[in-house]
Amino acid sequence: MVTTRRSPALEVGVAVNDELLIADGPRRRGLVNHIAEAGLGHVTVGDHISFHGGTGFDGMVAATSVLAGHDSLRAVIGVYQLALRHPMAAARQVATLSQIAPGRLVLGAGVGGEDRSEVANAGVDPRTRGRRLDEALSVLRRLADGEPVDHEGEFFRLRDARILPAPAPRVPIVIGGSGDVAVRRTAEHGDGWMGIFCSARRFEDTVRKIRAAAETRHREVSWFGLSMWVGLGRADLAAQRLLGERMQSLYRLPPEKFRHLTAAGTPATVAAALKPYIDAGARQLTLVVAAESVHDGIEMAGEVRDLLGIPSAGRG
Repeated sequence: MVTTRRSPALEVGVAVNDELLIADGPRRRGLVNHIAEAGLGHVTVGDHISFHGGTGFDGMVAATSVLAGHDSLRAVIGVYQLALRHPMAAARQVATLSQIAPGRLVLGAGVGGEDRSEVANAGVDPRTRGRRLDEALSVLRRLADGEPVDHEGEFFRLRDARILPAPAPRVPIVIGGSGDVAVRRTAEHGDGWMGIFCSARRFEDTVRKIRAAAETRHREVSWFGLSMWVGLGRADLAAQRLLGERMQSLYRLPPEKFRHLTAAGTPATVAAALKPYIDAGARQLTLVVAAESVHDGIEMAGEVRDLLGIPSAGRG
């Protein structure tokens, strides 16, 4: 029998990486305080071991910076390269983070794969990373729930393994990715799904498929999040320029390749672009902002939340 849970409330947050990982403590605390004062509910951080020539950031460490820097902001790791880690070590990190910030961590998990050398140099055959992630998710969920685990699999072997204290409340594990594999993986292992670079129609279709697939497995999936690149400015053209420059620098592709899956303009323009995703079932909205400065982006992200009629997280 499927247990019915109340769908999470709507929430807006921002993605921050480089600006968060600085040695200047007052500046770092000022950043997370500004996010909370803008009425935003969470900070999404990324995770890469060595991406495109060596850059990266550890998602668990970045989440710790958020959770230790503010008493009520949530941290979303979107997404953690779980296929490149041992689930026993990941479960311990999740449990320890939950001790200092109970109920404030969401762990996204995905295969990565944009840079195959990152996977190979971490000692993982890129051809097996999907199977390895599935097995890691199965083991991690049981360990993170405090269960004793005996496991003999293709990639991991555990005997009488256990991680205590178990996080209380339970840490949601949400799945990143797209297509049929993401639907199946979320229905089998996830508490939710995290989409990026998809249309509102595709988002709604994926939500519908996940719910149906989860029901056949006597599970419920209720966490549905969207990360969207947005350019924010006081004029639409300026915001479009900022987003185009950022996307071209990061992905080495012309801005028009992403235009239909991103939004750029004033807070009102961006809010209007997000509304169809809310109607499609998105409840956790992460804005990946290109703006003149990180603080300008935070301020305008708060205005987007206001325009969508989403109550302030009230965590300042």
